[in-house]
Amino acid sequence: MSGVHPPAQHRAGIRFLTYLLVSWIANAVVLGIVAWIFADVHAGTNGQLVVAAAVFGVLNTILKPLLRLLTLPFAVITLGLAWFFVSMFMLWLTSLLVSGFDVDGFWTYVWATIVIWLLNLVVDLVMGRGRAAAAGAGGSVAVTR
Repeated sequence: MSGVHPPAQHRAGIRFLTYLLVSWIANAVVLGIVAWIFADVHAGTNGQLVVAAAVFGVLNTILKPLLRLLTLPFAVITLGLAWFFVSMFMLWLTSLLVSGFDVDGFWTYVWATIVIWLLNLVVDLVMGRGRAAAAGAGGSVAVTR
């Protein structure tokens, strides 16, 4: 039967894999642009950039929400500034874990984190609906926030 639709679980799995692929590509583009803008951000080879994008995505998907929960009291006191440092920490961890992807200097981390945030806003505006559909959500899906 060629007109039979795949089971819902199969479609959900395909949507999730599509979301991961789109997020991975978006992270690679964002990190590549940051490396292009800042002389103190070194992306390494294309392969190292792709690995950095994957690591950055995994950290932002798994570790960042946990750290945001743990730092919630500080975020309330600092009016959200604490979460900026959580985002910087994700970038620092990525540079620590991926050989060839390096960020040199505290202020480079600060400005690179700001640029990553801005670029993700653009990515969300441009691809928000497509990524939301891929994730099976009704709204925009953030890559790294």
